[in-house]
Formats: sequence, structure tokens, C-alpha cells
Amino acid sequence: MAEDSTGLRQSLSGLHLWGIAVGLVISGEYFGWSYGWAQAGTLGFLVTTVFIAVMYLTFIFSYTELTTAIPHAGGPFAYSYRAFGPLGGYLAGFSTLIEFLFAPPAIALAIGAYLNVQFAQLDPRLAAVGAYVVFMALNIAGVTIAATFELVVTVLAIIELLIFMGVVSGGFSWAHFTQNGWAGAEHPSFATLSGIVAAIPFAIWFFLAIEGAAMAAEEAKDPRRTIPRAYIAGIITLVALAFGTMIFAGAVGDWQGLANINDPLPQAMKIVVGASSGWLHLLVWIGLLGLIASFHGIIIGYSRQIFALARAGLLPRKLAAIHPRWRTPHLAILAGGVVGVAAIYSDKLVTIAGQPLTASIVTMSALGAIVMYITSLVSLIRLRRREPGLERPFRVPFYPVFPIVALVIASASLIAIVYYNALVAALFTGMGLLGALVTRGRAFDPMLQVSATSTSASRLSGASDGA
Repeated sequence: MAEDSTGLRQSLSGLHLWGIAVGLVISGEYFGWSYGWAQAGTLGFLVTTVFIAVMYLTFIFSYTELTTAIPHAGGPFAYSYRAFGPLGGYLAGFSTLIEFLFAPPAIALAIGAYLNVQFAQLDPRLAAVGAYVVFMALNIAGVTIAATFELVVTVLAIIELLIFMGVVSGGFSWAHFTQNGWAGAEHPSFATLSGIVAAIPFAIWFFLAIEGAAMAAEEAKDPRRTIPRAYIAGIITLVALAFGTMIFAGAVGDWQGLANINDPLPQAMKIVVGASSGWLHLLVWIGLLGLIASFHGIIIGYSRQIFALARAGLLPRKLAAIHPRWRTPHLAILAGGVVGVAAIYSDKLVTIAGQPLTASIVTMSALGAIVMYITSLVSLIRLRRREPGLERPFRVPFYPVFPIVALVIASASLIAIVYYNALVAALFTGMGLLGALVTRGRAFDPMLQVSATSTSASRLSGASDGA
């Protein structure tokens, strides 16, 4: 069959998808999580991370069933529309968009902070904007080029994290990690519990956005086989890296000096090898690849979400335009960049509830993710009951235990995030209601929009049969 001239190009292998799945997340190992130490301490945050890791392990197995049954650039937007109609589709689409729009500026600011370690005169915000320009251009140039680059930098970022653990192991002391590890106290108490719960958004940051690989499903070769492999290998990789990075960083010295900063790994290495060590400079330079991998990958994610929402009619349809030469959603890529640059230049001007803007952005992104996880899990359960005949190339093991475990933890996490971040939650709700008012009365259908192209129609025939 000739390639569809109006659709996205299908050229991604399973290895590409693994690179996207891990690369989307891997910056979470480099920064962001250490804000959780400020809330819960090292041991308290370790408890939080175990809790959230269980959620992600059970969620990814559940989510993979949806992704392979309904391979769609909109991801959760399409699943929830299929299960609950326009309201469900809007809620999932809005939440996913918030997650993927607010994560990149936080990562771009961390890129700026890492570069500032090497070049003290460089304005971190200018470096962050430069990152947007470079990687939006790379994404526009073509998905195969973008995904291959993503795979290379992801592998290098993993190697760098292993190098970091090896270098700082010379200063490893479990006593350092456990000292005052319960939110500043030597022993857990009822007061520690609030810090453990408040740290949930920063544990989510370790894994946030792995689900974004689903948004490349329309561009994947044989998604029904490659996506399960990519997701399962990806979540195992990320769990191992998250715990290794956190434990080795916290065991080198006074962990309290690493909380509330955007570059905990270089600062941790500095404690062990000194500020002039070649290892430190290597970490800064290669460590940037971890941030770049996530930043670049999330641009793929947000652009496909904007593209899918625009194609379905929830956003201006111009944003669903595909570049005639490179077959990429170039206007969607640029639109997300405008939002990101605005957030970057608000960093020094805005604090929310006493938190740095970066911490608030992390929380906002985590909130969007949790709402999306809940809608996806509920959609899975509903579709199992409503459409038992839907072709499911991958089925979640131990159904319904896995989706229910993930749903319970996600719901508890949502309550905790809202309770401890009321202002951020209010902003999230306000944006959601504003979007609902703007789009009220619009007819939209993600499935019909996809099936308008012959290639996508054949790959989503199961979706149209049961709708």
C-alpha cells in the first residue's frame, strides 16, 4: 500500500519505541525528584517512591492493553472517548495535554542549570529557550530522525547514570543516606507521614511521561507487537535507574544540600571528587543528554497530543497540519514551544504557594498525569465489559488486579496532590473548565478523524467496529 500523503509516517521500530519510552522519562533521574527529599527526607521519600513504582508497574501493563488495541496519536484521549464519549475524551485529552505541555519548560530550565555549572556567565533561561529552538527544529525535520536521535541520547544517558553511580560509590555511606532521613528526624513518626504523602508528585517525576510512547503508535511498525515489548522493557529500566540514582546520590554526604536544586547529580559528584574533577565535567556534559532525551521526547509527545486534539476538533484545526515534506505536525510542535518559552520567562517572576515555579510545574504536570492515568484505567475496565469482542493483541496480566491496584494508588495520589497543592490544583481545574467552555458544543470524534485516512483506518478497524 502506498504511504498515505495526509497521515503520519509509519517508520518506528520497537527499539525506537523503547528509546522514546525511556527517553521521555530519564530526565526524572537527573533532576526534579530531589524536591521530594525536602518534603519527606531520604527514607521517607524512598517509601513514597516504592509506592509510586508499584503504581507505574501495574499501570503500564494495563495501559499497554489499551495502546495495542487502539493505536492512536491521541493516546488516552482516544481510549477515554471510546469508553465514555466526548466528556471522557475531553477530560483525558486535557489532562494529557497539561502533563506534556508543562513538563518541557521544567526540563529546559534544568538544561540551563546544568549548562550554568559549566559556563557561569550563561543565562539559564537563554539556554532553555535555545533548547526549544534546536529540538523543535529536529522534531519538525522528521520522526525517524527524531526517534533515532532519541534512542542514541537515551542510551548515552543511561550509560552516564551508571558512570555516576560508579564514581560516587567511592564516597558511599548508608549512614549518610539514613541520617535524619525521616523528614529531618532520625525515626519515623506520624508527622513524617505528611511529608511522605506530600512528596508524591516528585516520586511521580521519576516515571512521568513513559505513557507518551503511545502517542507514537500511529507512526510505529507493527504496534501490536512492538509497543508491549517497549513498555515492559522501559518500565523495568526506569525502576532500576530511579532507585539506583536516588540511593547513590543520597549516600555521598549531606543530602539536605541536594534538596530543592535543579542539578543534584553534579552537586553530589562534587562532594566526592571535587569541583575541578574531570569526572564532574563529564557528568555535566553527558548528563545533559538525559535531560535532552526527555525534553526531545516530550516534544514528540505534546506535539502528537496537540495534533490529535486539533484533528478531532477540540483545538484549532490548523494545528493538525502536517508538513508536506517531512510528514510531521510542525504547527503543533511550534505551538507547544510558545507555551514553554512563556513558562521559562515566568520562572523568576512567579512563585506558587511558596514553591519555586519549577517545583510547581512538576506538580502541575504530575497532576495532569494522575488524572489521565485514572481516566485510562477506568476506560480499560469499561471497555472490557462493554466491548469484550474488541481485538486485544496484549492483555493485562492478573486482570482485574493490576488495573485496580494502579487505580487505587492513582486515586490516593490524586487526593494527596490536591490536598498539599491546593493552589496548583485550583489552577488546573480552572484551565480545564475554561477549555470546556471554549469547546462546548463542538462535535468531535477522534476515531472518525483517524479513519479519514486509509492507512489509519485499516489499523483502527477494530475500533470502528465496536464504537
